[in-house]
Amino acid sequence: MASTTTLDSGVQPAPPGGKTFFGHPRGLATLFMTETWERFSFYGMRALLVLYLVAPAAKGGLAFNTATGLAIYSVYNAMVYLLALPGGWISDRLWGARKTVGVGGGIIMVGHFLLAVPNKGAFFAGLGCIAIGSGLLKANISTMVGHLYPDRNDPRRDGGFTIFYMGINLGAFLAPLVIGTVGQKVNWHLGFALAGIGMAIGLTQYLLGSRHLSKESDIVRAPLSSEDRTSLLRKVALWLGIAAVCYGGVGLAGVFTINWVLTPLSLAGIALPILVFARIKRDPELTKDESNKVSGYVWFFVAAAAFWMIYDQSGSTLTVFASNNTAGKLFGIGFPSSWFQSLNPLFIMALAPVVAWLWVRLANIGKNPTTTSKFVYGLYGIGLSFAVMMLAMLAASGGVKVSPLWLTMVYLVQTIAELSLSPVGLSVTTKLAPKKYASQMMGIWFLAVTAGDCVASLLQQFLGNAFLSTPSFAIQGVAVALAGFAIWMGRKRIGELLGDVH
Repeated sequence: MASTTTLDSGVQPAPPGGKTFFGHPRGLATLFMTETWERFSFYGMRALLVLYLVAPAAKGGLAFNTATGLAIYSVYNAMVYLLALPGGWISDRLWGARKTVGVGGGIIMVGHFLLAVPNKGAFFAGLGCIAIGSGLLKANISTMVGHLYPDRNDPRRDGGFTIFYMGINLGAFLAPLVIGTVGQKVNWHLGFALAGIGMAIGLTQYLLGSRHLSKESDIVRAPLSSEDRTSLLRKVALWLGIAAVCYGGVGLAGVFTINWVLTPLSLAGIALPILVFARIKRDPELTKDESNKVSGYVWFFVAAAAFWMIYDQSGSTLTVFASNNTAGKLFGIGFPSSWFQSLNPLFIMALAPVVAWLWVRLANIGKNPTTTSKFVYGLYGIGLSFAVMMLAMLAASGGVKVSPLWLTMVYLVQTIAELSLSPVGLSVTTKLAPKKYASQMMGIWFLAVTAGDCVASLLQQFLGNAFLSTPSFAIQGVAVALAGFAIWMGRKRIGELLGDVH
């Protein structure tokens, strides 16, 4: 089916009988494959990250204690989502989405290849590069999908995003099976190199196929003036200078440890959302209705942060449990522990259409749960997943290797909880965003992930190895369930703040 877009939209129309991508603009194929390979590299590396951090030096690892390895993972993941905010700003003010995504992909590729170098300094430099590059790419590639459909009522638009997100989960599903296997069974650094090769393939495909993208993706929407650029460079230089002096002093004093990096970043990841919401609430240009909706949104934001605090431990706490306490064989078939990371995207691909159908079905009979109720279901679900983990820890006491079905159940429960909360959160973010902050609010939503991961990091640093224990799982699960109960009890007040949004 030929594309129906016009030259005025910035997308080249397909000639009669010309090629499309399942009836969609050909640019969707470019973005689909780019995101598939980027997620392949990201989730493949993530499947190995904690295992490599805590592996003994004799086995080629960095030999961090378990709590520190978990904290490094949490802070790294938090920074990926935190940097999506400046990534969007750079696109809007400096480069445009197309160039920003290309540069981001290149930085990610360099980062993965730095991880492949058997040197601790190169490893942490690589993590920094991947976080920066992911912030640039993640903030803009979804926006570029939207650019392919300049008519917001284009009936293909939702289908295009569905195809795009299938690419995310396809890459996330395949990565642990390939990169995880090579990293664990052959060589850590070879696994990281495979992640770099995956990103290189994605970047090459992006550059070759970029001619099919919308011209709107080249637009710099609010370019900086020369004076603004000079002021920005001065501020960046000032803060980098302050950091260099502070950390130089700590290094010269001989007291530097990894916690001098982890703790300040964790505190910053929690403080930043508070400052952002305070700034928005003080904005005199907001109407009373908009201000009330922002106040209502804060409830959902805090709930989401609590949710992600547990959910994002799938790549850290659960990975360590899989490696140390779970049998690596099921029905006579052996597999490396990193394969558990493929369960979540597999369950998402299987269950997302079912959950989407369920909400539509309930809406048709007038029983579709409210946004508040769906958030409560998500929080109860993620709390339940750690109740299952508590039972798994009890089963593993005394050095027993438990059945892989325990973790399979945990990932299944977490996926169902995610499908109840995450897509609904994205939707309510767009509904409650003040007009002035319509574009920024999606970046603010990602800050919930940052805040949740940073809370987890602080707990991991404070509790040490006790974080990976039955009481810890119980406390976290109960705390998140109580957050769900608080949201439920406050549903009337939240409804009043939301006004016409249900």
